[in-house]
Amino acid sequence: MRLALAQLNPLIGDLQGNGASILAACIKATKQKVDLLITPELSLWGYPPRDLLLNQQLLAQQKEILDELSKTLGIEAPNLKVLIGIAEPTPDLQLPNLYNSAALIENSAWKVVAQKQLLPTYDVFDEKRYFRPSQTPGIVDLKVANKNWRLGITICEDLWVEEELQGNRTAGPDPIEKLIPEKLDLLINLSASPFSHNKESLRQKLALKAVKRVNCPLVYLNQVGGNDELVFDGASFVVNSHGKLVFKLPSCREEMAIWDQTSQSTPLPFNSSTPEEKLFHALVLGLRDYAIKCGFTKVILGLSGGIDSALVAIIAAAALGAKKVTAVMMPSPWSSEGSSKDALKLIKRIGLKQCTIPINELMKVYESALTKSLNQPPKGITAENLQSRIRGTLLMAIANQQGQLLLSTGNKSELAVGYCTLYGDMNGGLSVLGDLYKTSVFDICRWLDSSQSKKCREELGLPMTGELISAEILLKPPSAELRPGQLDTDSLPEYSLLDPILKALIEEQIDPKELVKSGHNEALISKVQTLLQKAEFKRRQAPPLLKLSNKAFGTGWRKPIATK
Repeated sequence: MRLALAQLNPLIGDLQGNGASILAACIKATKQKVDLLITPELSLWGYPPRDLLLNQQLLAQQKEILDELSKTLGIEAPNLKVLIGIAEPTPDLQLPNLYNSAALIENSAWKVVAQKQLLPTYDVFDEKRYFRPSQTPGIVDLKVANKNWRLGITICEDLWVEEELQGNRTAGPDPIEKLIPEKLDLLINLSASPFSHNKESLRQKLALKAVKRVNCPLVYLNQVGGNDELVFDGASFVVNSHGKLVFKLPSCREEMAIWDQTSQSTPLPFNSSTPEEKLFHALVLGLRDYAIKCGFTKVILGLSGGIDSALVAIIAAAALGAKKVTAVMMPSPWSSEGSSKDALKLIKRIGLKQCTIPINELMKVYESALTKSLNQPPKGITAENLQSRIRGTLLMAIANQQGQLLLSTGNKSELAVGYCTLYGDMNGGLSVLGDLYKTSVFDICRWLDSSQSKKCREELGLPMTGELISAEILLKPPSAELRPGQLDTDSLPEYSLLDPILKALIEEQIDPKELVKSGHNEALISKVQTLLQKAEFKRRQAPPLLKLSNKAFGTGWRKPIATK
């Protein structure tokens, strides 16, 4: 049997457009004599559709599109069978009133052939709000080339049942166990699994476990593309009945590929990537899709000469093209000459658009106006934050006037401890680095300036020779330059000390007492805990951020503001 793996990048809620993409893939597949084309989880809707699933008009439109697709394929691709991810209404009036299902189009008609059994309700997932869990396995019997094929169909979380590998699992049945007595010829998993560190490797390990249990090959098909804060990396693959990875689609790229189960051809080469390269590609894809799917063709950011804004500028140039990126320099009396020079050099290296707005006089006007109200000049953190808020206002004004998406350039370390200014540097429509610790920012920047990034630079249209970030920016002590001689370490511990504590508290949920036992300073842990809690009200007002880790601020982080 020849299978087409359609690793698609849907637009959430655009059922008509997503249906057209599926049809285009089908027409392409039938020219290559494909027997079965498979698409990701909820491929007609895009994942996650969230409260769009409550829209009855969209549910009615879904049926119309499935009917039309079936009719069209019956004429243009009569021998092709297609698996599509849909939201299936239940036959009763009880809530939730949908199943997360897979439909099979065959012989000019469609029918539901599988329903998701395990519904994740953790981190960014909230499927029990919309869907009802199924209790029955998905089985499809197909006749292809005079042979009867028995297929098992699972949907995303249904594969995640190995507690030893995962550390835990969603409560419910074991969908893989139910398939063992079915004597399958092929197991298919339709997924919409977001990117996070080491997740690609974990998916493959779960697939290997499933193959050993059901004793047949497994096809894992994942959605690709950025949807709001989530980045779906694709990276679909096939594991043969001997537990060997034999076929793999690229990460972070929409693509359709053909896998012939009976073929004895040499497996496709698997390109290894460094962690930094994977993160960079995910950031580029996330930014590109967020901008385009929200209707933006141009972006703007404040460029200070520091490492965070430098990295965001390069990600933006890779995502949309350098000429679509405007870098705004807004020097104050405390901006160092070196930072201004570093920013200008980076603008020239990458080929960004640029403008400069000194804020010295604006600072004087604000100070004069506030002095009358405060009966003294603003001082301390109040005066420092004025600079950030002036810059934030200027950036928002330019973005509004020119129809650009403003990018926030703060990192996860700063967001975690509140080392950021509401209505200032937190302004923006998207936080690009909001799930990237400062130490990881440095790691990616060092990788970008190394020879290891050559292939990635070529793929994304970045300059092929010389440094991108530069040694000057990489070696500069981090500073917001809000007062003479200020450094981040005046307010925070070294990031090499801070970031491991933050990761342990945020992502690993480790008890602070255990951190002390492992050698961390007790007073420092207490300080970090306090800063993390006090900054919750800021994070609640932050722009959406691109999720890269297993626990990012935003949808998957639900802490109260008023708490002890």
